[in-house]
Amino acid sequence: MVNANCLLLLGDEAIAQGAIDAGLSGVYAYPGTPSTEITEYIQQNTVARQRGLHSRWCTNEKTAMEAALGMSFMGKRALVCMKHVGLNVCADPFVNSAMTGVCGGLVVVVADDPSMHSSQDEQDSRFYGKFALLPTFEPSDQQEAYDMMDAAFDYSERQCLPVLMRITTRMAHSRAVVRMKAQPRPENVLSYDAVAANWVLLPANARRRNDKVTAQQPQLEADAAVSPYNRLETPASPSAGKWPLGILASGIAYNYVQEVLKAHAELACPVLKVSQYPLPKELVRKLMSQCERLLVVEEGQPFIEEQVRGVGDDSNILGRLTGQLPRTGELTPDSVSMALGITPPEAETPSIVAPRPPQLCQGCGHRDVYAALNEVLREYENPRVFGDIGCYTLGFLPPFRAIHSCVDMGASITMAKGAADAGQWPSVAVIGDSTFTHSGMTGLLDAVNENADITVVISDNLTTAMTGGQDSAGTNKFEAICRGLGVEEDHLHVVVPLPKNMPEITRLIREEINYHGVSVIIPRRECIQTFKRHAKEKKAQA
Repeated sequence: MVNANCLLLLGDEAIAQGAIDAGLSGVYAYPGTPSTEITEYIQQNTVARQRGLHSRWCTNEKTAMEAALGMSFMGKRALVCMKHVGLNVCADPFVNSAMTGVCGGLVVVVADDPSMHSSQDEQDSRFYGKFALLPTFEPSDQQEAYDMMDAAFDYSERQCLPVLMRITTRMAHSRAVVRMKAQPRPENVLSYDAVAANWVLLPANARRRNDKVTAQQPQLEADAAVSPYNRLETPASPSAGKWPLGILASGIAYNYVQEVLKAHAELACPVLKVSQYPLPKELVRKLMSQCERLLVVEEGQPFIEEQVRGVGDDSNILGRLTGQLPRTGELTPDSVSMALGITPPEAETPSIVAPRPPQLCQGCGHRDVYAALNEVLREYENPRVFGDIGCYTLGFLPPFRAIHSCVDMGASITMAKGAADAGQWPSVAVIGDSTFTHSGMTGLLDAVNENADITVVISDNLTTAMTGGQDSAGTNKFEAICRGLGVEEDHLHVVVPLPKNMPEITRLIREEINYHGVSVIIPRRECIQTFKRHAKEKKAQA
């Protein structure tokens, strides 16, 4: 029943509200779809503001993880949020956090992106939890996401370990009614109980902690076997002997299974829902003893399916590896139906619907940057432009077709340097303002230290635009940062990317390409979307 304690929330928002109600003291994050709304919700929440909870954006995911560890060190509860590729950036402190352990509860929420709606790959973060020997939670719906936050913080403090919570795009960005607690829990008090010998990872200390964490694994698995989030559901009228098929479903894929089974009563079979890891092998064995074959339905890579193959007869295990479910991309109720032998009706796309590839906004400063670059680079033989992660990656598409690579955050500068080391000229890097402070500064320092023959364009639109216009860590600091890294004053320029300034911009680009050393050009103009938003806010306040 919906009442005053119920809200219609995105999965991201349910996680945020659950963290606040669990006694959160701070959230640390770098914006990345589909995780961004968690931090934004906390920033705007009344209770969070009243309590003064930390909710400023971090420079990157590594700094976020490390700051959260510092808050946990002082006994308070901290939340870290990122998208899946951000976990690569913070892998060093994340993996080592199992060795240090925690004092205050620490939950790391990672939003995976099957089908790569806004990402470079489909990696499955559950592997990181297993690799780091950390417990992992995976909610199947918004209510469970909310409830799990309290359980995850409690479990983190009980086991003295961080907890990884893994969600996916569909979970993050779909809505449902969530019933909340009557009152949020108070924050933990400041504590000075951290044991330095656990937190100083000298080899002798680390070996002792490694033995301790390894010895905890059987208990973590035993806890998963009795977790309220893991359960074996058997139909009321059991089949004679073994069931022909059983289903093991995890996270949001469990909802797809339930949708199909409710629509087709003839498919009734035992279902093991898994939302807490390590994989509860005791429950898996129990399910397999009841069934002739097992279908593993999980969003992402065959994480569970590969482990289950070590529990029972491999020939009777079906899933992504055997082709019953697609090997890549998001699952859907239709793909689950087909795996269960039901052919869903074909959905017809109306003829009026036409594909609309993404493009840079009209009025975007990045457009003028690429127009200027293309004009100048036509004068050179085989120029190469190394791009980066952000709106400006769309410069790869028509009408600009201006960049030749985009690999990961910050790779533009280091790849341009490597290409120059190989003899490439001109070698140009295009990087955004937020990406530069995230992961580009160290690459620029490498380039300066070797006086690499590259031209770096830091396209500054004064915000983290691709994820919705969050604050950018380096705003109004880029010239000082570049000088501090050693860029020569004569080869550091700021321009305003507008059509009327095209002669000046093209002249500067040409001059700096012909200078055989490190040069930086900073085209600076506010993102057109945040400009419109700010203008609307000013008008409302007038």
